[in-house]
Amino acid sequence: MIIDCAYYQDGRRQHVETMSVGDAAAHCAKGGFVWLGMFDPSTEELAEVSASFGLHELAVEDAQTFHLRPKVEPYEGDIRLVILRTARYDEEREEVEFGEVSVFVGPAFVITVRQGVASDLHGARIRLEQRPELLEAGTNSVLWAILDQVVDSYGPVVAELERDIEEVERTVFAGAVAPTERIYFLRREVTDFYRAVHPLLAVLATIERGARNTELLPYFRDVHDHLVLVNEEVAAQRDLLATVLEANMAVISVEQTKVSVRQNATIEQLTILATVFLPLTFVTGFFGQNFAWLVDHIGAEWDFLALGLGGLLVPCIALLIWFRRQRAARQPDPLG
Repeated sequence: MIIDCAYYQDGRRQHVETMSVGDAAAHCAKGGFVWLGMFDPSTEELAEVSASFGLHELAVEDAQTFHLRPKVEPYEGDIRLVILRTARYDEEREEVEFGEVSVFVGPAFVITVRQGVASDLHGARIRLEQRPELLEAGTNSVLWAILDQVVDSYGPVVAELERDIEEVERTVFAGAVAPTERIYFLRREVTDFYRAVHPLLAVLATIERGARNTELLPYFRDVHDHLVLVNEEVAAQRDLLATVLEANMAVISVEQTKVSVRQNATIEQLTILATVFLPLTFVTGFFGQNFAWLVDHIGAEWDFLALGLGGLLVPCIALLIWFRRQRAARQPDPLG
């Protein structure tokens, strides 16, 4: 749909009501420029705008496609298509929402096509209308206002991502296991954010070259400086998340080692108990046999005690000797 359409001349908006597409295209020949704003337009609406303002079909196709990277493309008639990625942090879901703004910049018109909830430009229009000295510079002033708002909106996103990363970092470096899925999700968000921010540096550099010898150049440089800071912070967050992920894997490995040690200790205790009961089982099984030799030769209590105690002492002494040898083998060599 068309959100707003206004005609600007001599640094002022010339009317209050929204203009139709046909009226806006007709005003382009009167001097000044037209700013037409659209949000998630239909194919029919874009076709009407394209026919009225003479937009290239490939540029219109790009405006309908959601891109992963910002870019700037020149077309015939001194028309440029600038694609920007917008971002907003959703505190309720604790994730970053991305949008897109496609800006057609011509000598006498600016057409913005917004996609996604994170692409509101109403504030940029109001702020620019309060700066008539900038509006007099023409359509590039609108491009500056849009870039300035988009880059400024990156700041809160960086701050919220930093808070989420610090929470995970405190958990990991406190020795507890952080949810690995949360770390991977944050890393994916930061990577997507980096793809929105980093390529915009080249786009801004191209726009700055086109704005040389104009009064808008310092304003574009100011946006560029802010973008450089954001880019450095996002790059640092990517590196930090990689470190946090490695540390979390190390903590998980330590916890698994502790579990293995506890399991080994339990198995060792069970083995000792089984070893202790092994001679008793042997004696019980030995005297439970109904062989004639046992029945004929065990006729007194002394015979039973001699064979029973002997059957217990021999394996116990053998086990004691074996345990001592195992303990000596585990002790480190003081000379080695």
